[in-house]
Amino acid sequence: MSELLHRPSFGSAVYYRDPFAALDWLEKAFGFERQMVITDKEGQLAHSEMRFGDSYIMICREYSSDSASPASLGGKNTQSVHVHLLGNIDEHCAQARAAGAAITRELEDQFYGDRVYAARDPEGHIWSFGQTVRPVSREEAEQASGLKIEGWV
Repeated sequence: MSELLHRPSFGSAVYYRDPFAALDWLEKAFGFERQMVITDKEGQLAHSEMRFGDSYIMICREYSSDSASPASLGGKNTQSVHVHLLGNIDEHCAQARAAGAAITRELEDQFYGDRVYAARDPEGHIWSFGQTVRPVSREEAEQASGLKIEGWV
């Protein structure tokens, strides 16, 4: 496999009614980059992958009763995707908003040291984005939140 197609250990697939529109929108709103797009003889999307940093995500069409967009489920989500940014989260949020993302959780600094926002895409998928803005120890996070935290590295 070529270096361009190297995949990290973990990726996710997100289903869309209109995956080609999703590919365009995810580029414009979130800055994802198309890595691969495969179509079948009928022009339907057979497989696609987008990159962001050192991660990838597959953008898929609804192809069976087991795969559905929130747009086909009354807006319901059973999961969301979180993306960790290395910088410029305020600009990223502004870009997403300008592309039509519904910001469901406004930018806010969190007790654990990250600045985070969440957005809903045109088919209803929830995406969250975070950037570490300050280092925080487990003890500081526990004190600020009132929570007991295990496994903090």
